[in-house]
Amino acid sequence: MSEIPKHPEKSAGDIAQGVVKAAVSGLPVVGGPAAELLGMVFGPPLEKRRDKWMDDLAGIVKELQSKVEGLTPEKLSQDHAFVTMSMRATEIAIRTHQQEKLDALRNAVLNAGLKIDLDENIQQIFLNYIDALTPSHLKVLKVFRNPQAWAHANGITFPNWTAGSLATVLETALPEMAGRRDCYDQLVSDLQQRGLMTRVDIHTTMTGHGMLQSRTTGLGNDFLGFIS
Repeated sequence: MSEIPKHPEKSAGDIAQGVVKAAVSGLPVVGGPAAELLGMVFGPPLEKRRDKWMDDLAGIVKELQSKVEGLTPEKLSQDHAFVTMSMRATEIAIRTHQQEKLDALRNAVLNAGLKIDLDENIQQIFLNYIDALTPSHLKVLKVFRNPQAWAHANGITFPNWTAGSLATVLETALPEMAGRRDCYDQLVSDLQQRGLMTRVDIHTTMTGHGMLQSRTTGLGNDFLGFIS
């Protein structure tokens, strides 16, 4: 009696490919000339994004195996929360070309696999935030978490302010925002509405000490930790 062949172990790449295929299968299908035209316009970039993200997912699986003792791709495939996070992140990744958001997604999936102390529902909410927010939102949030740390990390020297506003801090920390009040007011409003920043008027005059205090909420700090 011949021996029943064993199924070969799935590699990290196999699992990543399966996740990507599952996400892409939800895309709408059209036929005829429209399909040919859309294939010419969207096919190549979507394939590149898919392939790059697949490599990123495979890298995440390998990194998790190096950090978590005894973790195998088979065990990871039974982690339903991780698979759900990966599939959701895949959908978002294929829709963006912005590297800042792709980095945030990669870190989110990695942290989900590491079982950080963060409720699964909050993790899903944070994925939605990555999808909805822009790289500029993320920069503004990072600045207001710790203005002095941001300045130090980005080679910026703050003046010795005795008084001023948070808007002054923001325009100094992010020179590209200088003079663009309508833009950064909207960014701050979006972050405040999502509970990531405290509700403070960034144009109110305060002491120099107050200008450099953290303005992120506990949720905002958790979000930044999740995508870092």
